[in-house]
Amino acid sequence: MTTVTTSAAPASTEAPPETIYAAIGGRAAVTAAVDGLYRRLLADPQLNSFFPNGVAARHRAYFITIMGEALGGPERYRGPDLVAAHRRLGITNAQFDRTAGHLDATLDELGVPRHLADQIIAIVASLRPAIVTG
Repeated sequence: MTTVTTSAAPASTEAPPETIYAAIGGRAAVTAAVDGLYRRLLADPQLNSFFPNGVAARHRAYFITIMGEALGGPERYRGPDLVAAHRRLGITNAQFDRTAGHLDATLDELGVPRHLADQIIAIVASLRPAIVTG
C-alpha cells in the first residue's frame, strides 16, 4: 500500500494587510481629500496662481487617480507624464512643501488618523522630483 502525503501549506486565516486606501475609506475619502486640498490651494495667495481658471475636472480626476493608485487602491493613472506636465510651472521646493502642509491639514480636518496621514504625506513627498521644477 502506498501512502500519499501532501506538503500543501494550510490555508492562511490571516486577512491580507489593509491598504491605506481602504483604511481611510476608499475612493470617497480620496475624493474628499483632493477636493479639500484644492479648496485650500485656491484660497492660498501664494499658490492659487497655479490655477488661474480654477481646477479643471480632468486635473481633479487625474489627481484622484494618482492618489488612489499610490495609496493601494484599484485606480491606475493613465494621464500625462508628471514631469512633462509640471516642467513649465516652475514649482519650487517651498511651494511643494506648502502644498504638502495643506494636504496634511486637509487629512486632519477629515479625521484621518495621524499614522495614516504621515504615510500619505510620505507617499506624496516621493513625487517631489516629478513636481518640483523651479
